[in-house]
Amino acid sequence: MGCSVAAYYNEVDPFAAAWLRRLIARGLIAPGDVDERSIADVRATDLVSYDQCHFFAGIGGWSLALRLAGWPDDRPVWTGSCPCQPFSVAGKGAGIDDARHLWPTFAELIRERSPGVVFGEQVAGAAGGAWLDGVHADMEAMGYAFGAASLCAAGAGAPHARQRLYWIAAHAGSVGASGRVEAGRSREVRPGGAPRPVDLREVCNGPYVAGTGHPQPLLRPSHDGVSGRVGRLRGYGNAIDPHLAAMFIAAAT
Repeated sequence: MGCSVAAYYNEVDPFAAAWLRRLIARGLIAPGDVDERSIADVRATDLVSYDQCHFFAGIGGWSLALRLAGWPDDRPVWTGSCPCQPFSVAGKGAGIDDARHLWPTFAELIRERSPGVVFGEQVAGAAGGAWLDGVHADMEAMGYAFGAASLCAAGAGAPHARQRLYWIAAHAGSVGASGRVEAGRSREVRPGGAPRPVDLREVCNGPYVAGTGHPQPLLRPSHDGVSGRVGRLRGYGNAIDPHLAAMFIAAAT
């Protein structure tokens, strides 16, 4: 792993990892390192040199969402969209007994490193809501203030529902009377240090929804190993909607 690099991306799928590297190379998401190990093999000491850590990184949706929300690449934050399959109605319904229930592993890294702000997302529905209750309890036990919302992608201009639970946890002392995160908000983003504006036409593939500028699908694959309709669908299917996530980030901070 590199030193003094803005972002760390953890993604076990080689296909998605290659996609991430291409997006990083093109400057479309925060510069950083891609780690293809299982999160179970990641140690807290591996993360010391990173300002931002994205777990279950997929194709970089959280990094793009942070940029869209005006969050600088060097402002510390962690994100993690834990696998939804154990809690999705399309899955086997195994819930916390599913081997892909990786929240406890993610939570242990949070406990050891104590990042100031953590964003996450999970499928909506009864099982997803029960999962979120557990996350809420765990984060409060670690001294974090916690907030969540059930949001529909159509509310950000997408042509589909894609109902998801978005959540934020922040050290209790960094949350003001309004309930918004105040930690780090005094940092001035100077022109020389701000990430370059994101041209969504560069990172997105597909038609724009009339009048919204909202592209669908989300992020365009590279031309060096990340191609093919099945691969694109797999990448898009596991991705968050960065526009919706950006709206949540902006509302919470």
